[in-house]
Amino acid sequence: MKTAWKASLWQCCLLCVVGILACAFQVCAAENDLLTRMEGKVSRFTLDNGLSFVVIERHQAPVASFVTMVDVGSVDEPAGLSGLAHMLEHMAFKGTSRIGTTNWEAEEEVLDQLEQAYLSWRRAQKSNDAAQDTVQARKEKFERLREKAKSYVQPNEFASIIEANGGTDLNAATSSEYTMYFCSLPANRAELWFSLESERLRDPVWREFFTEKEVVLEERRMRVDSSPIGRMMERLLAASFVAHPYRNPVIGWESEIKAALPSDLTRLYEKYYVPENMVCAVAGDVDPEQIRAWAEEYFGALPTGPRPPEVQTKEPERLGTKQLKISSRAQPVLARTYSGVSRFHPQAPALELASDILSQGRTSRLYTSLVQKQELAAQVGTFSGYPADVDPGLFVLFALPNAGVSLDDLAAGIDEQLARMRTTDVSDQELKRVKGKARARLLRSLDSNLGLARSLAKAQLLDGDWREAFLALRRLEDVQPGEIRKAVGTHLDPDTRVEVRLVQNSKPQGKTKN
Repeated sequence: MKTAWKASLWQCCLLCVVGILACAFQVCAAENDLLTRMEGKVSRFTLDNGLSFVVIERHQAPVASFVTMVDVGSVDEPAGLSGLAHMLEHMAFKGTSRIGTTNWEAEEEVLDQLEQAYLSWRRAQKSNDAAQDTVQARKEKFERLREKAKSYVQPNEFASIIEANGGTDLNAATSSEYTMYFCSLPANRAELWFSLESERLRDPVWREFFTEKEVVLEERRMRVDSSPIGRMMERLLAASFVAHPYRNPVIGWESEIKAALPSDLTRLYEKYYVPENMVCAVAGDVDPEQIRAWAEEYFGALPTGPRPPEVQTKEPERLGTKQLKISSRAQPVLARTYSGVSRFHPQAPALELASDILSQGRTSRLYTSLVQKQELAAQVGTFSGYPADVDPGLFVLFALPNAGVSLDDLAAGIDEQLARMRTTDVSDQELKRVKGKARARLLRSLDSNLGLARSLAKAQLLDGDWREAFLALRRLEDVQPGEIRKAVGTHLDPDTRVEVRLVQNSKPQGKTKN
């Protein structure tokens, strides 16, 4: 009885520390039981047109969260049009032919003219024969049409409808592999999401496209062009992939953002935003049967289309090391990539745990050695599966040296720790610690309706089964010390690494040296 009492207390304390699930699912059992308990709360169905739904009952509060996830990201963009999937995200809530306009017929006519005017202006800009006054005249025509189109816009009407009905969290996000749209509503307004979301998917309008392009370009300037770290990571990514489209930034290259047209957006949308290429997830105080009825009523009429082809490009094997130096007036930084693996690779769990052992928290190896003991680094981190892991991604390492510490000395300290992991098994205690942290991360991701909906939608979309959100944790739990040593030895190969160094000097920023 005493042993059983202690075990029960440990389990309850763990759930309290994580701060979820005891309340959410009214349980106090081992984490290995989580999938079994979730199966009783989750239902999944597919409409005749191929659109999948995952529904998660969670009746603790009268609210619900909604996620639409589309299997399209920067890897799927046509050559010369990087940033297009991200641009689609920005256009997501601009409305339809009914929402967001004061006069759709007049607005539609102007929008058609607007694209042609922009093309005419761009061609004149690029032409060596066009006179300056011709370029200026075409620009002025474009601006007049843009102002006219703007006069028909009912700004933010889509978002205003959501907010007026108590909605929150309306937003979207784009990655290399998927695009996600989400919001939360009171449970008694759940039908509103079905109505609005199905209309948005069926009848999108790219109003304010050119204005939103300027927003994206400014976002790029802030996050990349004006950020030494942003520029460094963009160059690191481009240098790490020879062929695979993971090399392209999700936000896009500046020149290609400027070149994009609404018709380009339409072609990408029509190809990838088809029911078989999407998953919707609903989590909260909902009735699964009612959700299914609404799904069939509102989404059943979405037209079917062929499932888009998968990316065929395979990254060639690395043939040696590569090092770049970027001049900057900012603090020096060292960043590396090693060849990673796909999320489906049997060594993926071992590499994820290796990353945690190296840099997760103040007890991690790199932090203890480089930050605390040797005082070589002010900050250090690693992560596996960058920028994505449907195809093999990267294992990334970065470190910021302390003042007066050379990047060579910092690199030597890093190499020492990596060599140790290649040749010596991690301890059982160390492995147990990082597995506990991995478990806690999963539980934190499920601490809200929105977190649940995102996690399960992603697993359903990328892995083909929402249960993979929990089976992945089981695979982490099964990893043994020797598997980590083997994974590090195989993939964190010092002879095939790519390294970028941000180095200080007084020259203008932005110059790159090989």
